[in-house]
Amino acid sequence: MQKKTDKFLDKLVKKDYNNELEKVLEKKYFNENTKSILLSILYKIETAYKDYEKVKPNVKDKEAFIQSIIDSIKNNCNDIKVIKLNSKESKILGNKTFLVEKTKKRIICYPIERKLLYCISKIDKNEKIIKDNYYVINKTLSDLINVGNNIDTVEPMRDFNGYSWTTIPREIESIYHNIVYQNIRILVGYEFLDDWIKNTEYIMDYFESFKNRLEKLYGEKPQEKLIELLNVVSVLLAVRYNQTLKSQLQKEKREVELKLGKIEDNQKFVQEITKEKLKLTKEIKRMDETLNNRDMLQEEYEKRNKYLPVQEKIFSVKILSKMMADEREEKIEKIEKLNILLNPHKFVEYKRELEAKEKYLKLLNIKDLQKAIDTIIIRLQKVFLLCYQSKIKKVDTKSELMKLIYGFRYYCLLPFDDKKSIGQIEEIEMQMKKVEMLLLKKAQELKLIDVFSNEKEIDYQILKNIFYVRVINLEDLYIKLIKENDKYYVQLFDENVFEEKREIKGTDSLNKKDLTFKMNKKVKIFN
Repeated sequence: MQKKTDKFLDKLVKKDYNNELEKVLEKKYFNENTKSILLSILYKIETAYKDYEKVKPNVKDKEAFIQSIIDSIKNNCNDIKVIKLNSKESKILGNKTFLVEKTKKRIICYPIERKLLYCISKIDKNEKIIKDNYYVINKTLSDLINVGNNIDTVEPMRDFNGYSWTTIPREIESIYHNIVYQNIRILVGYEFLDDWIKNTEYIMDYFESFKNRLEKLYGEKPQEKLIELLNVVSVLLAVRYNQTLKSQLQKEKREVELKLGKIEDNQKFVQEITKEKLKLTKEIKRMDETLNNRDMLQEEYEKRNKYLPVQEKIFSVKILSKMMADEREEKIEKIEKLNILLNPHKFVEYKRELEAKEKYLKLLNIKDLQKAIDTIIIRLQKVFLLCYQSKIKKVDTKSELMKLIYGFRYYCLLPFDDKKSIGQIEEIEMQMKKVEMLLLKKAQELKLIDVFSNEKEIDYQILKNIFYVRVINLEDLYIKLIKENDKYYVQLFDENVFEEKREIKGTDSLNKKDLTFKMNKKVKIFN
């Protein structure tokens, strides 16, 4: 009876959401095809979200997720153009599949639902979510987290259809951004990330809070390693995937190198600052004379307007006077900054700031960018897996542990490239095994899973398969141990449906007497 009630309520919720979106769309000048696609996106998310929540613990509830999409369409999308392939309008996109113009609140996209949903998520973002005093990573890590969140938003519709869970790597905008974002989400939770991404005020330093949260949960050393790896990988990914940001970083790199070159010769540096101060002082003196002399001010007004285009001409002498007063203040501020640099303590601080920038900007010199990204991503996974062990050790209830098992299964099946998932990376095989064995040991201690073999390694070889099967409900999972051609295999079943067959490694040491269940018989894994 409860199930029927739940289904009835689901239908009511679906109807309410469609009505709400339709009311929003009534006030928009979107064509019927665009409106139809938007309604289809909402329907597919509603259909798939229950499985998505089950497979991937620690996500928004369905109501909040759908509401955020409707709000983004309502508040940030004045114009959504869905254009056909090879049409005249498609020339606007060039070799891209979509264009997001935040200032115009406009989206131009091919009729691909997951791409359109990505755009709706993207248009809702602040470009920078990290304070400027964090130098280079204020741009690169902001970009990494924002892109990761956009990919995360598309996932319920992209990988779930209400019946199965299938991930096609080529449909993910950036596999690397996704891996790193999921690392962060699993470690600090979606709530913290959601607040951070939506923050429009710079009163709270979320990056500092992020570091504090990591240290509190996992310790000082893991936090320091994670932050450094995140900083580095954010720069590498920006250089690899964001051409606009790459150009900005290259310009900043040249400026930093020039400034560092100047301060290497301390005496020359002081001379240049003194020279710049004298120049600014003379300019201020001339401006004061001009502002206090009507004839000179009129002459300056005519001189400036002579070379300005019509649309930029200064309207009156009074406006020029205000402009010059502002320019004067800017020059005074520059002198004050130069005076600060002549202070030995401030000079050291200035040099450190430049060196901190240079540390990350040097990454732009890397020639084999792909290899560098792979290396850093793998190093990041090793620290992530160390932190995940800490999470497991703190758990003491079946429900909490079950969430960690689901979370780790989700992590294992994240694509690492077009062919391999995270769980298939040889470089982290040892660390993966430690986490798997710790989870299984904890599950057996809490009576969530029985011991299937008194031989620990065989028990592990049998049970580790739960982390690599795409069954929606792990609780419905059965196994059967069979022997074929002198090899032992584990067959996995989702209730009565055969899912997979996997060979048990190390079968030379398998002794049937050590097994706690009968071969060729289906056995439920979770109690």
